Amino acid sequence: MAERRNSRRPKSFLRGFVYVSRKRGALSCLIRDLSDKGARIVFSDTVTLPEVVDLYIPQREQTIRAQVTWRRNDEIGLAFTAVERRADPAPSAGEVVQRVALLEAEIASLRVLLKRLKGEKADAAAREEAVA
Repeated sequence: MAERRNSRRPKSFLRGFVYVSRKRGALSCLIRDLSDKGARIVFSDTVTLPEVVDLYIPQREQTIRAQVTWRRNDEIGLAFTAVERRADPAPSAGEVVQRVALLEAEIASLRVLLKRLKGEKADAAAREEAVA
């Protein structure tokens, strides 16, 4: 495929999130190429996005408004609109409380899963010992 960009896009390996509706729904992505003018993002599967999205880069604490310029399977090319690079405002107390509650619930479910897996491992070891 011929290069159509005016500026070179350095390779990157950044985690990102694409917000499609005022931060109500986020899709996790990998940012593979990134420049001041655009990015190439990769999803774990083929996704459908509207023409304009917000790309959030946690490592840089930036949200950038972007327009979808091309799509190919699980990859999407973005062109940043206006120089709207801005740091996200600090989350509200309610957002922090909600995030902490979600993380605590996730930790609890992981503990249950770990306990179950340890039990299955002990059961398997006991069965092997009984057979021997």
